[in-house]
Amino acid sequence: MEQEYISGMGRTSVVPEDIKGWNWGAFLLNWIWGIGNSTFIALLMFVPLVNVVMMFVLGAKGNEWAWKNRTWRDVAHFKSVQKKWRNAAFAMVFVVFPLMFVAVMSMMKGEAYELSVQAVKTHPGVIALVGENPEPSFFVLGEITYSGEGGKANLNYTISGDKSAAEVYVYATDVADKWVLQEVAVINKEQGEIIFAVSAQ
Repeated sequence: MEQEYISGMGRTSVVPEDIKGWNWGAFLLNWIWGIGNSTFIALLMFVPLVNVVMMFVLGAKGNEWAWKNRTWRDVAHFKSVQKKWRNAAFAMVFVVFPLMFVAVMSMMKGEAYELSVQAVKTHPGVIALVGENPEPSFFVLGEITYSGEGGKANLNYTISGDKSAAEVYVYATDVADKWVLQEVAVINKEQGEIIFAVSAQ
């Protein structure tokens, strides 16, 4: 006689053996997956430090919790829905997040960034520090903010020449839609040397 499985009954639910295992949707989409699967313990993802552990707990226990917390027609229905969650999670990680990252990098590499790169590449002190033809890294950190008075940019990236590498710290302001460099500091931490390619002082 075929085993009768019961879902949506909490602790009294009978969990099929073949649904136990890792749940990528619960692991990667955590609290979103939790709401969609009536597994509200996933909201612990909003608690600092606990969230790091909770990701892995959801990945390991997600299938069992979802089966107990929601009513499913059968095992095939459950697996079909969880497969959709898995596909959505993978799409988020491998498509959406990379596109968002590229968009952020493009925003960071605006006029203020380009002005700073030009200042760094042509400054004799910077060339003496890192070598000829210094090139910036792909990654740019920092923030660009706008207010009623204009905008401000605080950027940080790495440059590398044929001698060494150095960190570049940029502060620029936007007045009347025109970016102006206020300070560009190039720091070689190994040598303990700092060069101001641009200084408002």
